[in-house]
Amino acid sequence: MAKRTASAKKQARAGVRRAMRNRAVRSEVKTKVVKARRTLVGGPVAESERYAIALDAIKALDRAASKGILHKNNAGRRKARLAKQLSKLAITPAAGAPGAKGKKAPTATAKAAPRAAASTKTAAPAKKK
Repeated sequence: MAKRTASAKKQARAGVRRAMRNRAVRSEVKTKVVKARRTLVGGPVAESERYAIALDAIKALDRAASKGILHKNNAGRRKARLAKQLSKLAITPAAGAPGAKGKKAPTATAKAAPRAAASTKTAAPAKKK
């Protein structure tokens, strides 16, 4: 059945535009994932660069999944595979790598303080789950 109404024609045009945009994003994501995989396998790249490239690919996957271009499980599976390759190499973010900035390791006293404060309060017993 041919699209005759004005709104149907407009939707068809919009669908073509969306398809082109989605194809471009999917292609970009694939390119970034392939580049990350190549650097993780052993390309001639510095360690900090490897981490940055993998992080960039993961961000691209997240962005595509949030926009609905990729299914969230598909993006999650690809991210897990990249993370697995990263962990095999035991790469840690260098001081100059993006994403490492401002992150501090939690201290034992910071975790213990809320628990100690909670134990001193006389509250009702915790509910069973």
